Amino acid sequence: MTSRIEKDPLGELAVPADALYGVQTMRAIQNFAISGLKPLEPFVVAQVWIKKAAALTHRETGRLDAERANAIIAAADEVISGQHAEQFVVDPYQAGAGTSHNMNVNEVLANRANELLGGERGRYAPVHPNDHVNMAQSTNDTIPTNIRLAVLRQLPALVGALHELENALSDRAEVFDHIVKAGRTHLQDAMPIRLGQEFAAYAGTMARCRKRVLQAADYLNDLGIGGSAVGTGVTVEPSYPALMVGHLRTISGIASLREGADRIQLMQSMGDAAAFSGALRGLAIELSKIVSDLRLMVSGPRTGLDEIVLPAVQPGSSIMPGKINPSIPEMVNQVCFQVIGCDTTVTMAAEHGQLELNVMMPVIAHNVLLSMQILTNAMNTLTERCVQGIEAHEAMCQYWVGRSAALATALMPQIGYAAAAELAKRSVKEGVLIRDLVKREAVIPAEQVDDVLDLRRMTEIGVPSGKHGAVAGG
Repeated sequence: MTSRIEKDPLGELAVPADALYGVQTMRAIQNFAISGLKPLEPFVVAQVWIKKAAALTHRETGRLDAERANAIIAAADEVISGQHAEQFVVDPYQAGAGTSHNMNVNEVLANRANELLGGERGRYAPVHPNDHVNMAQSTNDTIPTNIRLAVLRQLPALVGALHELENALSDRAEVFDHIVKAGRTHLQDAMPIRLGQEFAAYAGTMARCRKRVLQAADYLNDLGIGGSAVGTGVTVEPSYPALMVGHLRTISGIASLREGADRIQLMQSMGDAAAFSGALRGLAIELSKIVSDLRLMVSGPRTGLDEIVLPAVQPGSSIMPGKINPSIPEMVNQVCFQVIGCDTTVTMAAEHGQLELNVMMPVIAHNVLLSMQILTNAMNTLTERCVQGIEAHEAMCQYWVGRSAALATALMPQIGYAAAAELAKRSVKEGVLIRDLVKREAVIPAEQVDDVLDLRRMTEIGVPSGKHGAVAGG
């Protein structure tokens, strides 16, 4: 591999001749061979958005001549369109604050801008990565801004996936609303519930998660760009922050972006990113619970609950013929566990800021964006390859609910708690259904049995009276 020699304040270093990045990126490659991972695409694009906005702003104010500014803008547009992705190479686990990532972007844009102007890679003339691409910027205000932009860029896809899952669950709720099944608490028999009610509750949970995610995301619209090194705006023109926010709205298409009221606060604190990560964690907790329920309800088919049937997406065993596993819910569980772990990392990193800066921003960015990516993909897959195709095993739902010892609860208004408890105990011990035991022992008048033990009525609010289906207090 041929190379070129570049120089920085630490001395000379060989850089691959065909690389658009330069010496400072090369030092990061050598120093941080940690995970083998590359920066996530939203983290790259958001940084390039900032560089383009800065060039537009400086061209507008006259601080940067049009020739240099236009070349930087053109280079940025190439990256935004998907070109040069292989040039962004700094490991997510890098020096604090994200200086290496910032310089990687500065060098790529400077070298490409110079090429567009007829120059050579590595010469940094007429466009210099620090003096021109990074003009009036610092890693310390661009990376916090990047995190906000990158999250907001990915937000519509995440919220869309959440909404589609919510709709799919609501659809199943309507289809299953007529099916009464055994409720279970503590994994033990409980009063009947409709399968549709369970799925409607799942849909409601997703709706609440969606609202919490959107509420947390709103704080990310406040941008601290223009804070420069410590948030005070040193080397920054007074008009720069507002112009930057305006250009970023246009470039990103995110109309809700706002100029932050306190750029020092927005630099010191990673609380907004941590709160958003916390909302993702809450979503992961709820989503994992739902798919765990699906795995329970589909258990069997001969030795488990077997109340629902999931679409078969792959053979379930390399040795047991015909076995079908709940593969999609299993995948979603694993994604949710990863998101919860990512949030733990974000929480610790957000706490670990000192004085004017949180230097743990690279790992915060990586974990929040990774969580968004895998949650979005997992929810889309869950919706399309699982939830939309769920069917009810109605016969098994009827089978289990009829055998539930908890049905004795409906008799409490007539015979009291103690007698109902004894009835439930006898039902289990003798292997006799509650309904049959009530009839055999004439626990209540025969003409009241069907009303008191009406399974559908037990799934609605009210007190069974046994009087031709009337419900006292309901």
